[in-house]
Amino acid sequence: MSAIGSDRRGAWRAALACMVSLAVAMGLGRFAFTPMLPIMLHEGKLDLQAGGVLASLNYLGYFVGALSCAAIRLKPATMVRGALVATAALLLGMGLWDNFSVWGVLRTAAGVMSAWTFVFASGWGLRRLAETGAPTLQGVIYAGPGVGIAVTGLVGGAVGRWGSEAGWIGLGLLSLVLIAVIWRIFSDGESAHAASPAATAAAPSEAESAAARNDARWLVGLYGLAGFGYIITATFLPVIARQALPGSPWPDFFWPLFGLAIVPGALIGARAPVHWDNRLLLAIAYALQALGVVLSVAWPTIIGFTLGSLLLGMPFTTITLFAMRDARRLRGNAAAGLIGYATASYGVGQILGPLFAAPLAQRTGSFTVPLLVAAAVLAVGALLFALVWWRSQRPEGALTT
Repeated sequence: MSAIGSDRRGAWRAALACMVSLAVAMGLGRFAFTPMLPIMLHEGKLDLQAGGVLASLNYLGYFVGALSCAAIRLKPATMVRGALVATAALLLGMGLWDNFSVWGVLRTAAGVMSAWTFVFASGWGLRRLAETGAPTLQGVIYAGPGVGIAVTGLVGGAVGRWGSEAGWIGLGLLSLVLIAVIWRIFSDGESAHAASPAATAAAPSEAESAAARNDARWLVGLYGLAGFGYIITATFLPVIARQALPGSPWPDFFWPLFGLAIVPGALIGARAPVHWDNRLLLAIAYALQALGVVLSVAWPTIIGFTLGSLLLGMPFTTITLFAMRDARRLRGNAAAGLIGYATASYGVGQILGPLFAAPLAQRTGSFTVPLLVAAAVLAVGALLFALVWWRSQRPEGALTT
């Protein structure tokens, strides 16, 4: 009984430590720019197009970081610790320097750190949960970005009333506090069998069938559509809401609402039975996000933005969960390479989104067209995933390319 209780406590400690890690690296380090952008625009430090460039540089860093993980040989816990400390330093740097070129370097580096934290904290945490017999707690881990996004929206916006410098420095100090709380947990759980993504990727894989290879190509291609489809709203939501609701206090709350919606979505998604087809689940998640994006255009009111934020947020990390599950379905324990390609595809979509949306919105004075394009991309992804799933149920197997 005591051993079971000890394992359970260890599983919860690992899950919560990873949740906090993702909250810091992704919610604060990666997405703090979303609530800080309208403050910097108001201060005249940026225009909308420059803001789009900084956002895309951050996503470029995430792309580079995701690709580099396969070559890193350090222990996962060591990587998590180092990336978290660097994230806090980069947040502080955004408040200490007032130079666009420096900001570009800092945001790019923050993207790299968020990718490293996501990959290595996920690997460390999922292995710990498997060792302690508590795989259902993976939803706790992937609630982390939502918790962090909610914090950036509430704390960053409040502290930012004293200026963007205070906002960035406040978030950096908060990150240091959170890192200190979980620091020791990553020192006492390093499994002797823990492997870096490189080691996992190097494991020999069984010969794949043509259908499995085809499914892998579809997964990589369609996962990139999700990156493009959500990122325009995720980058510019407070700005979009302020344009639609001038003078209203509500726009500052839609971003934290988006973050809070991620938490139940992650917890529910983690409990989806393993025999449910991931492609059909992904189709449903894409459709929900498409509807959420459309609502901000078709119903630009408090209710419309509220429902849109909820529908965009709830499937956010479940899409990642289902994509990772499908990669493991196709490649088993040698899925790291496929996950890396899919993450890179997602990263490309994220990079292109702000670069497409910001100049167009600045010229037209509206995000309507970029948002409709984003919703259409998500809808196409939903339809194609549903088609791939439907064709897989037929005797001849998966859809061919």
